[in-house]
Amino acid sequence: MSCKIVSMKIAIVKLSALGDIVHAMIVLQFIKKHNQEIEIDWIVEEDYKGLFEFHPDINKVHVVNIKKAKKKKSFFLFLNELKKVRHFGKYDLVIDMQGLFKSALISRLIVSPITLGFDRFSVRERIASIFYNKKIDSPYDENVIERNMRLISKALKFSFNQETITHKKSFLYSSQKYEFPYISKTMKNIVLISGASFEAKVYPYQYYANLASQIDANFIIIWGSKNEKSIAEKIKLICSKVCIIDKLSLDSLVSLISQVDLVIGADTGPTHLAWALNIPSITLFGPTPGYRNTWLTNINKIIESDSKVNSKRINYNDYSIRNIKVSDIMKLAEELIRKKNNF
Repeated sequence: MSCKIVSMKIAIVKLSALGDIVHAMIVLQFIKKHNQEIEIDWIVEEDYKGLFEFHPDINKVHVVNIKKAKKKKSFFLFLNELKKVRHFGKYDLVIDMQGLFKSALISRLIVSPITLGFDRFSVRERIASIFYNKKIDSPYDENVIERNMRLISKALKFSFNQETITHKKSFLYSSQKYEFPYISKTMKNIVLISGASFEAKVYPYQYYANLASQIDANFIIIWGSKNEKSIAEKIKLICSKVCIIDKLSLDSLVSLISQVDLVIGADTGPTHLAWALNIPSITLFGPTPGYRNTWLTNINKIIESDSKVNSKRINYNDYSIRNIKVSDIMKLAEELIRKKNNF
């Protein structure tokens, strides 16, 4: 007797930031593999809408501007954003994959009989759990990708294992394959991520310049803020062969990463795009936990400082990333470039 496929409509709430959203989006292919009839909508901050616009597994993207309201310190704007949520539609299930007060509140306001999230011992902001009427436990210091998969698999009652995650399909999509004049057709192309969300996560520009000068490859530096552009310019002053490109949209950034041979950067969103696209990467870790914030594969590697990291309390004065040797990155980079040809 064949099993009846049950159709349902679910909403996933994961508002920000870029790397966190990417680590959550892996669940989409496994939801569809479990049940093609499940209709998936995603609630996200406006800045990251572009990640979903061309995704075949997403039915609709709902945008909120909680970040904008907070920046303007406007309670009026905040209330207006919450009012919007009630009009997103009706769902059979809402899943909060963020575990913060703001995401939990939004999840509860969406019309649905079930609002699901992590329990109070599994989130950074424990107050979030009071908004869920169904809860799942998963240790907070566990790998974030595994936590995301566990939350969804328990909610929808399917199984997974580590091999399932390791052998995932690429899951980011752009509107087109952009033609980039600075991508070399004769040399290996390596993207350097010049910045990160806070200073202690940033690898020194002098070291990046040293690295680029020692590897025979075409180096492309991307940036997303004035500070990151300034870092990129300092790298180029030391190593003139690097190419600093104009600021990219999310759509064009996904296309660029999909076309290069290697991405090197700190624990930040653009670096994690490489893992999502099955492109070789080296992620550098200082004050944040490598064991938690990445998924190791034969082409996605990490180099960590010797710092002892608390996943719940980031030490913003931990500059141990500066202790990572250029020679270690260079050795691993050359190894991954060779593997890329056989992947």
